[in-house]
Amino acid sequence: MPGYTFSNLSPADFEDLARDLIGAEFGVRFEAFGPGPDGGMDGRHAKAGHTTILQAKHYAGSTFRALQGAMAEVPQALKSLRKSRYLLATSRPLTPQNKAELVKTLSPLLSDPADIYSHGDLNGLLRKFSDIERAHIKLWLSSSTVLDRILHAASHRFTEITREEIEAKVRVYAPNPSFKQARDKLEAEHAIIISGPPGVGKTTLAEMISYAYLGEEWEYVAIRSLDDGFAAIVDTRKQIFFFDDFLGRAALDTKSLAAHDTELAKFIKRVRRSKNARFVLTTRAPIFEEARRVSEHLADRALDITKYVLDVGVYTRRIRARILYNHLLVAGTPRAHIRALWDAKALPKIIDHPNYNPRIIEAMTDAMHLRSLPPETYAASFLNTLQNPLLVWDISFRKHITPRCRHLLFSLFFCSEYGVDIDELRASFNSLHPYFCKKFSIEHDSKDFEEALKILEGGYLEIRDRRVSFVNPSLRDYLITYLADDADLLDDLAHTAVKASWADELWSYVRTVRPLPPEQQKRVAKSLLNAAQLFPTIPIWKQDSRNPSTWHLYDLSNTDRIRLLLEWRASSEETRFMDLALQLANKPAGGHFTVFRDGTGLIRLLRSLKKDYATLEGSTALFEKLEAAVIGLLDGHLFPHEFESFCDAVDEAQNVFETDVAPHVDDAITRQLEDVDSSISDIDSETELSDYKTALQKYAPRVGVTDLKPAFRAIDQRIEKINSQSDEAESPRSTVYRPQDKDQFDDKALQNLFAPLLSA
Repeated sequence: MPGYTFSNLSPADFEDLARDLIGAEFGVRFEAFGPGPDGGMDGRHAKAGHTTILQAKHYAGSTFRALQGAMAEVPQALKSLRKSRYLLATSRPLTPQNKAELVKTLSPLLSDPADIYSHGDLNGLLRKFSDIERAHIKLWLSSSTVLDRILHAASHRFTEITREEIEAKVRVYAPNPSFKQARDKLEAEHAIIISGPPGVGKTTLAEMISYAYLGEEWEYVAIRSLDDGFAAIVDTRKQIFFFDDFLGRAALDTKSLAAHDTELAKFIKRVRRSKNARFVLTTRAPIFEEARRVSEHLADRALDITKYVLDVGVYTRRIRARILYNHLLVAGTPRAHIRALWDAKALPKIIDHPNYNPRIIEAMTDAMHLRSLPPETYAASFLNTLQNPLLVWDISFRKHITPRCRHLLFSLFFCSEYGVDIDELRASFNSLHPYFCKKFSIEHDSKDFEEALKILEGGYLEIRDRRVSFVNPSLRDYLITYLADDADLLDDLAHTAVKASWADELWSYVRTVRPLPPEQQKRVAKSLLNAAQLFPTIPIWKQDSRNPSTWHLYDLSNTDRIRLLLEWRASSEETRFMDLALQLANKPAGGHFTVFRDGTGLIRLLRSLKKDYATLEGSTALFEKLEAAVIGLLDGHLFPHEFESFCDAVDEAQNVFETDVAPHVDDAITRQLEDVDSSISDIDSETELSDYKTALQKYAPRVGVTDLKPAFRAIDQRIEKINSQSDEAESPRSTVYRPQDKDQFDDKALQNLFAPLLSA
């Protein structure tokens, strides 16, 4: 194990570590007093009239003289203790001469240099007590080796992040029982959904768990869709998949869920069958419960998705205090602002507030808010924000930024919640901004986008590798409420949509997030006609401008576009939406439908046309076109991973089709049986191959094939080759949570914790 510098630990973290290590060395348990002026004791063990006192000094980046000067000021009350032994732990490296000088400084309190534990001594104890190293997740998660692995993983995914940001996340994290409880469930089931109210730390917990696996050399795969997961999973590699807010940040659209629940169930089953895969998802608790109610796949007892509910209730008073302490420390909060909280006796009020929420704590310690809040108003503002969380953004959004900045935030709101490429954001802004400027007689010019981006970066937005996203999820939460107050604004925004996905997000907002009355929905639907007319020409995939050999998903599939057009036709009675749906069915964007993007979507559309839209003019012609598209996909090439799911979906919908599609399914099965060797040549997943065997075994009798030995032999040989390259994954480091003194954390302990921030 490489030596730790301990520089990533806060003073409070270092004192916890020192108590655990030296307590293990002596076989005793130190009472935790926490940092601060409590007689200089950071730990105490008393037995049979003899007391052992531990003091921890976190001086990793300081000079020896600074440490020696601090020790010269050890309280007289501590020096006068009788029948006591004094131990000193410091994160600073010390020479034998340094220890000898400290003995003189601390005499007669300390007389033996062996009672001084320096940087090297503590690293030695970590090697001796590896369980304590595992218990202190912040210690090893922010080591250079682990940070390099996280950075390497992030550079290949949409979660680009800097080393400083990762270090800040780890330093801010306050270890608590949820980590071990959730991780143990994940190890047992291979997949876990972390659920809870907004802002309680679901994403932070999921990231810390994922980073823990990454620290053990697993591959970290952050995904934005199940398609990303299916494309990335490789059974021969140890992989931890992370899908943040997989059911959406604001509300559940039942139809959207129906489009994806089957794939989610299949991906989770796929992960569970793999010895080398783990899957962590997060979602808001009410959304997940609604999803279980409406989805037969998510409610399936055979699937029984393991759920870990994270609630603020899991945070004891000590943990709440540490979360606030960590944010103030890592954010570099000015001493004057901390002093204002202290003098106003606001710290216990914040920590005990019924609306306590880590997201509010993060927002109120953010540098942007501190710049606009003088110290004398900070305590009152902090407490007011806890009472009304919207105050975090309301004043600054309404009064501190210009219309062009607000227009940019509106443009971003209906883009992907994970961020958007600058060029895509510019296209949305360049449609939205002139529209509103003309309506309200506001001057504008061609530089408004770049200027707004510069103004908002850091305070409202973050930009990484040309991707723009909200700096904090609470800003998006605020806009959800802000937009709900103005139906006319939503109608205007609908006029400006230039992407199908952007229009879909806006429509989802007015239908499910903040439902408008039917008459207002009708207005919005009509206003979306401009966007609908672009659907036949908007590409689905786009070439990466920096890497021409790579293509990325750009906009909605053809089936999702037709779904929207039908919904808008039904809501608005505007017949041109049906004309556009027929145009797309006859000539899809990109030239053709695909099983990957459209297969099950086509079948859902056929069901909807019979059930929901049968009376609409043009529905019969559209049904015929889409049915022909399904047959065309069956008659084309089906990849092994598409074969079973698509054929199953077609079979289950036999009563929907007007044409007998069974012969086309039979032909597809026959082609699979004839082309096994070529079909499996590029598959490197044992699970996918095993599923393929099962599918062939299921379907072969249907076409009169009884001898599957040649096909199975070829598949088994491929599996054997994969297994020879695969090592079984080991579980990551287990973290042991230690309850501290039955968590008796009173106001005196709270003051001790925050006192060093006033003199730092």
